[in-house]
Amino acid sequence: MGRPRSRKGRAREVGRRLAETYPAAVCELDHRSPFELLAATILSAQTTDARVNLVTPVLFSRYPTPAALAAADPTAVEGVIRSTGFYQNKTRSLLGMATAVVERFGGEVPTRLEDLVTLPGVGRKTGNVVRSVAFGLPGLPVDTHVIRLSHRLDLTDHDDPAKIELELNSYLRAGDRGDFSLRMIMHGRRVCLARTPACERCALEDICPSSRLR
Repeated sequence: MGRPRSRKGRAREVGRRLAETYPAAVCELDHRSPFELLAATILSAQTTDARVNLVTPVLFSRYPTPAALAAADPTAVEGVIRSTGFYQNKTRSLLGMATAVVERFGGEVPTRLEDLVTLPGVGRKTGNVVRSVAFGLPGLPVDTHVIRLSHRLDLTDHDDPAKIELELNSYLRAGDRGDFSLRMIMHGRRVCLARTPACERCALEDICPSSRLR
């Protein structure tokens, strides 16, 4: 096919092709509830999902609910999550998040992004992860992979994640946004790598302005 002439057309073609390449749009953080996903996403800052998945089974076995985590001894939580890095800050965020969920939302993780971002340690990316993955609601998390691929594919000129999110939202149907983000992340981890993108095996190569094969 010819190259899509507009960013909107390219974004939708990217979404279509990535859906063929990754039929299952998967969040790679292990979780069983919105609360667990929220905690795991807070822990995922500056580390890998694989590392987070190593510590969350212990964390959630000890603190299975927001109330249990809110009442936890910070030193004990630090011991569990230490290997994820920045463990003191993350512990403060986890306990603050859990306390806010209990005190302001009756122990239930809220669904509105406007409410989610009021929780300690939760920004738009984390809020959109929880909305789209745990609740199946529209939300487009913008992480480093989404930023990198959006620039390489010329879907945006912005560097600010919030502005990238809003621009991509304008190109995509609301119900497609979460899966689009998950597939961009999967593609960024497997093919469109930061240092050496594997353009020779990329399903988007012929429509990518940054292809190294040209």
